[in-house]
Amino acid sequence: MSPSGDPSGDGADTSAGGRCTCSSTDEENQNCQHCRRSTLPSSSSSCSLLSLESYPVQDYDKLWRIYSASIKGFTIGAGLKGGLAIFAVLSRLRRRKSSKKAQMVSSSEDVVFALKETLRYGLFLGTFAGTFVSVDEIVSAWGGHRRTAKWRALLAGAIAGPSMLLTGNTQHTSLAIYILMRATVLASRCGIKSKRFGRICKPLTWAHGDIFLMCLSSSQILSSYILKQDSLHPSYKSFLNKHGGKAQVILQGVRDLACGNSVVNLDAIENHYKSSGVDIKLDPQMKVPCSIIHENQGCVAHFISFLIQAYKRALPVYLPVYLVPALIVHRQGLLKRPNTIWAKGLLGTARSSLFLSVYCSSAWLWTCLLFRLFKRCNIPMVALGTFPTGLALAIEKKSRRIEISLYCLARALESFFTCMADVGYLPQSEKLKRADVVIFSTATAIIMHCYAMERDVFKSKYLNVLDWVFGVPLPSYETTPRKNR
Repeated sequence: MSPSGDPSGDGADTSAGGRCTCSSTDEENQNCQHCRRSTLPSSSSSCSLLSLESYPVQDYDKLWRIYSASIKGFTIGAGLKGGLAIFAVLSRLRRRKSSKKAQMVSSSEDVVFALKETLRYGLFLGTFAGTFVSVDEIVSAWGGHRRTAKWRALLAGAIAGPSMLLTGNTQHTSLAIYILMRATVLASRCGIKSKRFGRICKPLTWAHGDIFLMCLSSSQILSSYILKQDSLHPSYKSFLNKHGGKAQVILQGVRDLACGNSVVNLDAIENHYKSSGVDIKLDPQMKVPCSIIHENQGCVAHFISFLIQAYKRALPVYLPVYLVPALIVHRQGLLKRPNTIWAKGLLGTARSSLFLSVYCSSAWLWTCLLFRLFKRCNIPMVALGTFPTGLALAIEKKSRRIEISLYCLARALESFFTCMADVGYLPQSEKLKRADVVIFSTATAIIMHCYAMERDVFKSKYLNVLDWVFGVPLPSYETTPRKNR
């Protein structure tokens, strides 16, 4: 693919209508890949469409495209999941303090589980890529490449979506909602370009909308972390419990106070602090939970000490986030300028770790300040106190903010709908069999349609990966796809 986004790579310019605008007198374009002109005497000097008969059969192999997409999809799925699984296993081994024999047994179970997850996600993305390309080729052959161009990728993306079932019986609602959020962003970008919907989608161009979404998501996520952890996905709940840095007895004390109940586990909280060498006596008549949250420390002093500890916990999280994609997305650049790419990866790791540590530590600071200001602790105070926590996203690079805010928004929506279902406003999620697959299929249909028809709404790094897996989609006036080179 050329830097300008021209799928043929020859630099010829095409208009929005899909017709080649290259000059017929320009000798450099005498073999234009869009209009298929050649210097043969029988060729017309004007832009003409290529018939199937005139295209070299050996230049394109449909079965090879399907095979290649499947293998590349499997490689990406297994590579990403495998990289994360390796870091997870190493983290568990480091934390485990049981006997040596127990370590050996549990370690082998961790490795087997990691291998299964790696294989499942590899099969998931490999099957998705292979199914999408297969449907794309079949529909193109039966219905015609040009006639089906406007809806073929939409259909293929929807049919490929159920490949999510290969990840196992566990529902992946958060992942499906996140992909749907990504699809919504792409659709909104298309709407902004549109003359019909451009005015409606104008608010979506707000410069700091990503930070606002993060604040909104933080209010739901962190409130649920303190008040109703059951509404969070188990893996995400484990993540928050680790980086939230507070024991369950402390969270229970804050929860009791916020819900208007008397704190019944004061002795357990005091014993928890005594085990770490801090002797504290809690007041049963307390109005704000600051002494529960950070014992004898002041709110600002606790923020500083918590920030240092949180940064150490955040570093292992972002190492695979930056290093694993560097091996996939920048695989060619690593050979040419390895020092630059690795330096950017390490800088990004340090910056993102600072974001996560500030995010977690400021959550406690904002809530403490709000509790002290209003001299009360209740559920609205918890929701309001966790809202400005999302401002920490400003530390991150602008290009990553929307990714993080959408991910957190997906988690927040899942938690919100779970809470609504628990109080009876929505049907229980158990009654909706594999709703995640339906959501995911809808999202992938939108994404793949945009990929085929509205490529300019994607960032270049995503296009590079998608093009590598699926091949560059051709304009609708092309009648026969080209083989990836």
